[in-house]
Amino acid sequence: VDVPFQEYVEHLLKPQDPARLGSDTLYFFGDNNFTEWGPLFQRYVPPPFRIPGTSPAYSFGIAGSGSGVPFHWHGPGFSEVIFGRKRWFLYPPDKTPHFHPNETTLAWLQHTYPTLPLAQRPLECTLRPGEVLYFPDHWWHATLNLDTSVFISTFLG
Repeated sequence: VDVPFQEYVEHLLKPQDPARLGSDTLYFFGDNNFTEWGPLFQRYVPPPFRIPGTSPAYSFGIAGSGSGVPFHWHGPGFSEVIFGRKRWFLYPPDKTPHFHPNETTLAWLQHTYPTLPLAQRPLECTLRPGEVLYFPDHWWHATLNLDTSVFISTFLG
């Protein structure tokens, strides 16, 4: 959804309804305009790790509490929280998580997570301001913003 930033903050930056579809998660993230956000990225000091022969891609995000992204995977990267808290759920590439692709992470946490045997639960952590998580290549992961959160993701591949 393409909306002005002020409209997003005033009207869309709110807790997510768990009954909404995962594809209806609305938060400011990805395909950031580097002209508009250039001063932010110029001040940002990324984690000091690189994959030789690649250029990192940065993405700035702002999200309401209860929002997040359902399980998915892609290339390796980092996620750093600037403000708020972001909970991560991760599975290695050979353990496909039990989830419906159009269910929100909040709905998955409320309905599916409690039914999982301990051996089938994901690795998980909660990032707080100034903390960084490395997510490996092709690892399944889902996120849940526990508060209104501000974060930057660095995609390495």
